[in-house]
Amino acid sequence: MQSDNPRLAVLPAGRTGPRDRPTLLLTGGSGVLGRALIDELAPDFDLLCLRRNTPLRDPRVREIQGDLVAPRLGLSPLAWHELALEVDVVLHSAAETNWRTPPEDIVRTNLRGTDAMLDLAARADAPLYLVSTAFVANAPTEEDHRRFPGAAAYLDSKARAERMTRDAGVPGAIVRPSVVMGDSVTGRIAGQQGLTKTIGSMILGQVPVLPGAPDARIDMVPQDHVARAVGDLVRGGVGDGEFWLTAGKDAIELREFADVCADVAERHGLPRPQRPRLIPVEAVHRLLLPMLEGTALPTAVRRRLEHYAELLLVFQRELPFDTSLGEPHCGTRPSRADLRAALERNAESWAADRAGLLARHRAADRAPREAAS
Repeated sequence: MQSDNPRLAVLPAGRTGPRDRPTLLLTGGSGVLGRALIDELAPDFDLLCLRRNTPLRDPRVREIQGDLVAPRLGLSPLAWHELALEVDVVLHSAAETNWRTPPEDIVRTNLRGTDAMLDLAARADAPLYLVSTAFVANAPTEEDHRRFPGAAAYLDSKARAERMTRDAGVPGAIVRPSVVMGDSVTGRIAGQQGLTKTIGSMILGQVPVLPGAPDARIDMVPQDHVARAVGDLVRGGVGDGEFWLTAGKDAIELREFADVCADVAERHGLPRPQRPRLIPVEAVHRLLLPMLEGTALPTAVRRRLEHYAELLLVFQRELPFDTSLGEPHCGTRPSRADLRAALERNAESWAADRAGLLARHRAADRAPREAAS
């Protein structure tokens, strides 16, 4: 992709005036990981968050309105120059992660956004930390591009953004988190994402089948562990390298994931969901998805199954990952027990926020039995 932001050969004039703390520009501050990064970094940096429309309304940050895909973020030449004079560190976490977005828009947002941040970092003489994804290890196949164009475009765009970052020669690092779950202590998460929706559907017993072998794993890491690792890298001034923020060999098995959700369902008075039937991943394209295309299943059920197939086909390949967690300047590595406890807290948090929904499901379960009696 040709850059809209030709790199500066001469840096802007040096900053003037004393400052107590360095200024860090964060993109994606309103996202699941972005909120956790604000919590992690606010004590040590003056945070300047780029946002497009919806204000963050967080007293710990200053906000700048801009557009990632526009030249100079849509700023005037003077504002762009002044931004480069102020910024000491760039942390690029924003990305188009909605796989229902047209593939060309996913690629455009993720590449142009990276290009703009690289240009700003070069002008500011600042390191850039790029938040990628561990699932760049899962190169999409031609079949993936045909069946799941949004997911394939996302993975391709992330891999290309990494190449752009390596080629730019700007100091910094690439971080590759796996699936980001809610906080390890509270279980809370800033917004709905694929994992959260899957937890909810499992608790409600709405997942009769899943793609995966019995020993398949889902690599997921609590948001606070990911944020701490990124914060340690930034605070440590790490100037190069690629870091895998993953569970590695301690990733939760799919059947264990199902059992945790079933336990939470029972604790909240719901019938214990049956463990989903696991279908080998290689059979998904050949059998499950063609069956769904010709089935008379309700549209909502069919879309849900397609969604799980899309998630798990991406998230189960090439596991276990390597992990950098616990290495110098890279946070702490959670144990298998830590990850299971975090999953339980995430599932409990989901249930606690949906007391009304669970009450309706309990009532619906009782109704047939009362009618039969």
